[in-house]
Amino acid sequence: PEVFERVEIDPEFAGGINGLRTFLMNNLRYPSQAQRSNVQGRVYLSFTVETDGSLSNINVTRGVGFGCDEEAVRVMKLMPKWKPGKQSGRAVRVKFNMPIVFTLE
Repeated sequence: PEVFERVEIDPEFAGGINGLRTFLMNNLRYPSQAQRSNVQGRVYLSFTVETDGSLSNINVTRGVGFGCDEEAVRVMKLMPKWKPGKQSGRAVRVKFNMPIVFTLE
């Protein structure tokens, strides 16, 4: 089935942007290798939100290394289903890009 880049209604995390932030805060673990090396930055991911809201084809499009890339993918795989994107009133597969930010406190 076709994967859309742009749709009338974008897919979204079930709890919206605040729910997404909370999910990441509760589940993202800062890799010790990155902490020791004082590495911070954004890991850019691309993935497909399927018609049932599940996530597939999770790929790092730009990483920072030191374990952060793998951790970003691990957390994406833990996510609950999203609200799927819609085109002409029906759920469709949508390619989505998202950064996951690693910041040392």
